[in-house]
Amino acid sequence: MTELNFLTSHGRALLCIAQDPEVRLRDIATTVGVTERSAYSIVSDLADAGYVVKEREGRRNRYHVQQHLPLPDVPDRDRAIGDLLRVLTGRQTRAQPKRRPAP
Repeated sequence: MTELNFLTSHGRALLCIAQDPEVRLRDIATTVGVTERSAYSIVSDLADAGYVVKEREGRRNRYHVQQHLPLPDVPDRDRAIGDLLRVLTGRQTRAQPKRRPAP
């Protein structure tokens, strides 16, 4: 049977980062099913495009997803990365501040 993949490697890596901003490239590679070198390239692509900001903390990186940016190649430019991440995770992502319920 053919294996289906509904999300690109870039999308899956972004999801990993949104769920754990301190995730290691090794863990991204394992989750996405690519080599560490490919994971590095994918994260670099996301950073170069502005969707992820890398911040060095000692020997590790911490990532910040720019959730306000629009989804690429989607006709409805009103949809942001954060909207997609909330749908995929079923919850608020760590980088997104929680909204207070209306009184």
